[in-house]
Amino acid sequence: MTATSWLDLPADHPFGIHHLPYGVFSTADDPHRRVGVRIGDLVLDLSRAAASAGYAAGSAWSAPSLNPFLGQGSSAWAAGRAWLTEVLCDAAYRSVIERHLLSLDAVTLHLPIEVGDYVDYYASAHHASNVGKIFRPDSPALPVNWKHLPIGYHGRSGTVVVSGTAFHRPSGQRKGPQDPAPVYGPSVRLDIEAELGYVVGGATAMGERVSVDQAGEHLFGVVILNDWSARDIQAWEYVPLGPYLGKSFCTSISAWVTPMVALDAARIDLPREQGDPEVLPYLRGTGTGAQGSGGTAYGLDVHLEVSVNGTVVTRPDYRDMYWSPAQMLAHMTVNGASLRDGDLFGSGTISGPEKGQRGSFLELAWGGAEPFELADGSTRTYLQDGDEVVMTAWASGPDGSRIGLGEVTGRVLPTR
Repeated sequence: MTATSWLDLPADHPFGIHHLPYGVFSTADDPHRRVGVRIGDLVLDLSRAAASAGYAAGSAWSAPSLNPFLGQGSSAWAAGRAWLTEVLCDAAYRSVIERHLLSLDAVTLHLPIEVGDYVDYYASAHHASNVGKIFRPDSPALPVNWKHLPIGYHGRSGTVVVSGTAFHRPSGQRKGPQDPAPVYGPSVRLDIEAELGYVVGGATAMGERVSVDQAGEHLFGVVILNDWSARDIQAWEYVPLGPYLGKSFCTSISAWVTPMVALDAARIDLPREQGDPEVLPYLRGTGTGAQGSGGTAYGLDVHLEVSVNGTVVTRPDYRDMYWSPAQMLAHMTVNGASLRDGDLFGSGTISGPEKGQRGSFLELAWGGAEPFELADGSTRTYLQDGDEVVMTAWASGPDGSRIGLGEVTGRVLPTR
C-alpha cells in the first residue's frame, strides 16, 4: 500500500514520504544543532516532535550529530523510520507534529555526522581503466588485483566538510615529467571526483569481521561526495604507499543522509563480464554468484549530474560500479579492523563507458590533452580559482517516485 502524507506533497517530489533523509540543522532563534528530517521543502525538528508525541526513543535526535542515533543500531533506525512514516501519514498526529515543521529556508544545515574513520575506494572499472590508459598507455589498464578486491586508501576524517563549504587551493610538492627536481607551490591540477559516500553505524570491536550479509546492519545511509584531488601533488607522492596530501585537504559531502532503505527500489545486479574472476568467499553473500554479483552484494541505480559555474559537464551513472557497498564494508573489516559510529567510506570516482559519463576532470580532459568548454566560452582542463562545482543525484523510488539525494557544492578559493 502506498503511503500518503497529510502534508499533501506532489507525488513526484524528490523528498517525499518514501525518502525521509536525516540531517543536522540550527536556526537563527536557536543555534543548538540537532537532528532533523526533510519532508518536501520542510524540516521536521525531530527531538521536539518526538517529545510532543511521546516517542521516548527520539531523545538521540537532540544531539548535534547523527552519531548517537547511529550507535543505536539498525533496529532503532527501522523503528524511527516507522514512527516517522506513521506521524507524517496519520492525520491524527497533525496538530502535534505540524508545529515542529520548519521551512527549509529558515534553517542552517551542518555536517550531519562526526566522522569516525574515512576510507575511499576505487570501485569503478571505467574510471580505473581510464586512469590506466592515461598514465600507463603501454600497460594493462586495470591493476592485476583490481577485480579480486575493492582497492581503497585511508583518508583524513578531519577535513570532511558539509556542502557549501569553500576551501583554499592546496599547496604541496609536485614534479612534472620534464622537471629536473620537485618544487613547492599551489596545485595546478586541481580536480573533482564525483562519488557516493556511505555512512556507517553500529560500532564493532577490533577483531570482529562484518560479512556481506551483515553489512546491511551497519550501512545507515548515502550522501553525495566530492573527493577533491590535487593530481600533481598526488602523482609525485603516491608511489609506493598511495594517496596522501593530494587528497587529504578537503572532502565535501551533502547535508542530507538518505537512508539505505529508501533506495530499495534502486537495487540492481552488479555489472559482470564473461571471464571476470571468481571472488573469494568473504566477498560473497546470500544469493551472490561466484563472480561477486547478486543477492546482498547489490549495486544501485543512481544518476549523478556535475556542473561547473552553471554548466553541466558530466552525468555519471552509479549503476556501472563494479563493487557493492556491502563488499566494500566487508573488505574494510576482513582483517579485524573495527567500525565506529559515523565512519564514512567513498565509492571512488563514478564513471561510465561514455565521455559524457566521466566523473573527473582528469578523464573529461584526458589528462589535459582535451580541454572542455563551459557556457561562458572559457575552457577547463582542471579547476581554476573561483570555480564552483555542484553535484546532484537521484534514484528511482517505489511506485514510480524519485528519490533526490540533494546536492553537494564547493568553491575553490586562492591558495593562502
